[in-house]
Amino acid sequence: MKRIVILASGSGTNALNIIRYFKNNGKAEVILVISNKGNAGVLEKATLENVPVMVLNKKEHFAEKKFSEFLLKQKIDLIVLAGFLLLIPEHLTKAFPNKIINIHPALLPKYGGKGMYGAKVHEAVINNKDKESGITIHYVNERYDEGGIIFQTKCEVVSADTPETLAQKIHALEYEHFPKVIEKTLLV
Repeated sequence: MKRIVILASGSGTNALNIIRYFKNNGKAEVILVISNKGNAGVLEKATLENVPVMVLNKKEHFAEKKFSEFLLKQKIDLIVLAGFLLLIPEHLTKAFPNKIINIHPALLPKYGGKGMYGAKVHEAVINNKDKESGITIHYVNERYDEGGIIFQTKCEVVSADTPETLAQKIHALEYEHFPKVIEKTLLV
């Protein structure tokens, strides 16, 4: 069975969706959820699903090479970023080449980069009067949102959309596609 570690900084809705998707499918399992925030909602959600959790108390711990060494000892097949806001250090991308994926709430390369996450992305899409938005699932490298694209799908943006209504459309795409793309990536 393939082994997944999820890194998340927020409420954990995508992480919970992934945990539940793989819970009994026999192909993969989420063995650990790691957050850089001790009060992140993802920790409670994972705990309620009987998935072990870990908190990186200091940003420096994440930047240290021993974090990569720790993950290598876990014999994981894939690291999934689900709303994780820290830049992935080079030691981690080198230890897990093409084994770290992220989901972004826009059609990259538009609206990517440092500071472009969540509502900020949806506000930018609406302010620029784009007619479509969507999600991008991509490999992670040492720069925000610049790794190779694995999958994209779109949704329409209408004039009545607000950042909140666009976020709902984007979340629906994330919940539908992210676990399936993770599964396909694991089987390659």
